Amino acid sequence: MGLFDPKNVYLSEDGSGAGNQWVEGYLKGKRALDDVLDIIDRELDSCDNLEGFQLIHSVSGGTGAGFGSFLLETLSDRYSKKLIQTYSIFGNSEVVVQPYNTMLTLKRLIQNSDANVVFDNKSITTIASNNLKVTSPSYSDINKVISTVMSATTNTLRFPSYSYNSLTSIVSTLIPTPDLHFIIPSYTPFTSDYVKNAAKEIRRSTTYDVVLELLDKKLRMCCQGDKQETVLAMMDIIIRSNTAIDPRESTNIQKAVIKARSRINFAPWTPSSIHLGMGQRSWTSKKPCEKDIVSGLMLTNSSSIVHLLQDISRQYDKLMSKNAFLNNYFKSDYEQECGDIVQEFQDSREIVEALMEEYRLSESLAYMEEDYVDAQEDNHNHNHNHGHDDQDIEML
Repeated sequence: MGLFDPKNVYLSEDGSGAGNQWVEGYLKGKRALDDVLDIIDRELDSCDNLEGFQLIHSVSGGTGAGFGSFLLETLSDRYSKKLIQTYSIFGNSEVVVQPYNTMLTLKRLIQNSDANVVFDNKSITTIASNNLKVTSPSYSDINKVISTVMSATTNTLRFPSYSYNSLTSIVSTLIPTPDLHFIIPSYTPFTSDYVKNAAKEIRRSTTYDVVLELLDKKLRMCCQGDKQETVLAMMDIIIRSNTAIDPRESTNIQKAVIKARSRINFAPWTPSSIHLGMGQRSWTSKKPCEKDIVSGLMLTNSSSIVHLLQDISRQYDKLMSKNAFLNNYFKSDYEQECGDIVQEFQDSREIVEALMEEYRLSESLAYMEEDYVDAQEDNHNHNHNHGHDDQDIEML
């Protein structure tokens, strides 16, 4: 039996995509709205307690970016009290109009979602080359890396433990304020029960080792080059076969967390804490040797994301200054059906610039002062906020 019900999979009538054009993807989403909502409603009928949605998409093409943007707006409007989290993949400039598509999509990620786990193809390709038995990673290899992160992110939901057993508890731990919701993942080590052609032969690893190794910037799946980031929030999810921790190991874990904390530049207004969740390796693992292996996922909310946004903005400004490759955007039916595309570009660029400034300001101690927060609310009242429930967070 397949993972997905074929009745609840949408395919366009002609089977085609959006030709790397954001506007075409957006319009396809608009025109397919009734069919897509029918599918979503059928899926929701089987939910006992809907907590939120997870969207997996690319931000640089036509379908993932354009159709995905329309879907984000629709879900945000229709299910305004539910969480929306995305796994968003940023491309390698293989498409000439990628900066336009990405900028338009970023507006929706900023306004219409609660948390975005961010990947960039360059970092993922490097990680796949170093960790899989391949010299030139294929899309399938890259997808294995991404799916491993996704699986680890939801591990404590699927194998419930005493903490971080809901999407809300994870999101509220990582997102200190509604505007700052871009998350960078790291993972180590890749093992063959998750990734079939994992390169490393690992006989044994410990939680102590993994907590410290996750600090290596080379393991990051986005923004590997930033050496002076400011961290707003950080969480490690440790995946192991035996979830029971004896007193000696608990002491070693505490030592690892303390040592890791000393190496991290936390924002002055945030607790200098690494939140730790204990996950469980799948019971279906057929590799007995891997019962002694500990893997770990680190999720980091930091100012490093500004570097990615700056690169995108620089590429966008360069194209826009020459009015390059805009014909397809103007020739589409977007203006007749949705509105002024020029204004859409301008709004998107301003919103991304505001987010970069917000992250820069978050590095200051004054960021959380009451007068400052009140002044910022007027500038950002357009941003979408689902109102996270308060959570009791256990910190090490």
